[in-house]
Amino acid sequence: MNDSACPSSRGQLYVISAPSGAGKTSLTHALIERLARHGRKARFSVSYTTRDARPGEVDGEDYHFVPVAEFETMIEDGAFLEHARVFDRYYGTSAAETERWLAHGQDVVLDIDWQGARQVRERAAGVISIFIRPPSRDELERRLRARASDDEAQIARRLAEADDELARADEYDHQIINDHFDDALDALERIFLSAAQGPSAPRSQA
Repeated sequence: MNDSACPSSRGQLYVISAPSGAGKTSLTHALIERLARHGRKARFSVSYTTRDARPGEVDGEDYHFVPVAEFETMIEDGAFLEHARVFDRYYGTSAAETERWLAHGQDVVLDIDWQGARQVRERAAGVISIFIRPPSRDELERRLRARASDDEAQIARRLAEADDELARADEYDHQIINDHFDDALDALERIFLSAAQGPSAPRSQA
């Protein structure tokens, strides 16, 4: 990639991670809508996954749903900027698609776990990483149960994964506690607006 010809027109790459149930996806979608109202071009990266679509999910909008064999072929072909196996399912971000949007001046937001975040930081220069924290582990468990989409074994597994994610939060440039949604959204927006004005801000926690 050659950024020297027109550096100001290139988009910024962001990584946002969080334990399941911390509100990452809702915050990210709300952020992109808010930025659009202010004329900022940002888009939510559509990941590839081998899991089945949930009710209401649309292929190509929520995820690219592909068979395991196709995903593994893409890994062999080097098609992913990052990929990981989570809850026995593959997830990955297309390197070509990400580069295309960045080259067209659009900020790109990757909603990925800590494994993918590490890979992106190793492979992409200038990425800004953000970790969304729940206010407490008890609150995280309450949110997971309130979704009523998992059985007890799945909830226990998600909580174990959450402990793993939270142990790596300090690897990120910024941490935001999602206690009150609007406050967390404001903090997330400040990070994006600060990045648009110049070099990345120092590590922060909000």
